[in-house]
Amino acid sequence: MPRTIDEILAAARERLERLDPGAAHAAARDGAVLVDIRPAAQRAAEGEVPGALIVERNVLEWRFDPRSRARLPQATGHDVRVIVFCSEGYTSSLAAASLHDLGLVRATDVVGGFKAWRAAGLPATAGSDSAG
Repeated sequence: MPRTIDEILAAARERLERLDPGAAHAAARDGAVLVDIRPAAQRAAEGEVPGALIVERNVLEWRFDPRSRARLPQATGHDVRVIVFCSEGYTSSLAAASLHDLGLVRATDVVGGFKAWRAAGLPATAGSDSAG
């Protein structure tokens, strides 16, 4: 039977130990890979997290599958701690669950996404929406 997107999102989140922005920041300082999956236009408008790895959503699985020829150097194995974020924390939940499907069971996302990160006062560059 077909599911709604709300049901799919809820199922994805049940598999994750989602992090609030402060916990995600601390985990990144401790070596987790913080991954921004927002498209370029959204990053330009909203701002960016310094040091976050930019991997747009449409190639995420190929870049983090340790067996993919298109993997990133950070994709060293299935135990890599990957913390994904998007603008508000919806797409990132689906993306992190997809990484779980690849065996990266330590993957998760940031509750509230970039907007919550910025609201928490964590390091971020200004975007065109926040300039002026």
